[in-house]
Amino acid sequence: MPGQLDDLKYIHQIDASDAVGLASKQWQQLEHDFVIDTSTISGEISNIVHSGMGGSALWALLSTAWPSYTVPFEVARDYDIPAYVNTKTLFIASSYSGNTEETLSSLAQAEKKGAQIAIITSGGKLLDIAREKKYALVELPKIDKPRYGCLYGLRGLIMLAEKLGVVASGSTAELATTAMFLGRSIAEWVADIPVSKNLAKQLAMDIAGTSPVMYAGPLLTTAAHKWKISFNENAKNVAWEYSFPEFNHNEFTGWTSHPVEKPYGIVYLQSSFDIDRIKKRFDLSDKLLSGKWPSPQRVQAKGETKVQQLLWTVALGDFVSLYTAFLNGTNPIETGDNDIIEKFKHELGTPS
Repeated sequence: MPGQLDDLKYIHQIDASDAVGLASKQWQQLEHDFVIDTSTISGEISNIVHSGMGGSALWALLSTAWPSYTVPFEVARDYDIPAYVNTKTLFIASSYSGNTEETLSSLAQAEKKGAQIAIITSGGKLLDIAREKKYALVELPKIDKPRYGCLYGLRGLIMLAEKLGVVASGSTAELATTAMFLGRSIAEWVADIPVSKNLAKQLAMDIAGTSPVMYAGPLLTTAAHKWKISFNENAKNVAWEYSFPEFNHNEFTGWTSHPVEKPYGIVYLQSSFDIDRIKKRFDLSDKLLSGKWPSPQRVQAKGETKVQQLLWTVALGDFVSLYTAFLNGTNPIETGDNDIIEKFKHELGTPS
């Protein structure tokens, strides 16, 4: 397998749409300069509800790890909205395509409750609504594969939040500073870096043939969720994720009743910002489950700040999932007739 991942001809053949190239440029999204008019948002903001599905919820989930919001922030992933939404709610409807039916449904409900509205999208019905009603708009650049646009969404959301004074001043600038750090890190994982020096390839080789399960502490919980999504979409691989300390109150027990020969690959995503009690939970859990689960692969996040470690871990997961796709013999982007999500949407039909 090492030879396979170091065979650039093989990678270029299976990665015809250059997913590795797309992933290697994502750091540049953190420098994108959005023009956001928030003049239609006035008055007190007592809470924020961000509505989005899939990747369009992901940037909001990441933002709950960094930076810190000054008001309660909830990510809604459903047709309906929380009952508390009112005129003091900042309601953010996010959909990269602009046509996600759950998001459009929730937006209509938020409008009826008189919420203050902002929209994050690249087009579709949401863009039409934003322009018609002059809502605050973060217009995302159009890209062929929205799954590779998460950092555009994060940048736009943080710019919007900082402009409205609901995150710390300087958060947008910190993202821009993080961009260069992330670019240097990604350069260590691209296809022409051999397995012997490429952490992403090494992890993919350890995970290939298993269903990966990621565990993380509070800072990296949303990064673990991104790893899950990336394995699903890129490698067409079932994956799971969970977080400490909650793991030790339920799922921990689930590993105890079967032999170690389980079809899973365990990945610990660890941060220097994990408090000592979380660090101890990682070690003690592995000790007590020795012989009952596969030995975890430990990933220690790099970076000097929380946002650096968060996005370093997110980016690494993208590359691990891509190399896992190649080992699975799967093109990470092109799905053709096998696009089960599009088939599902077709058979689900248009909402009545």
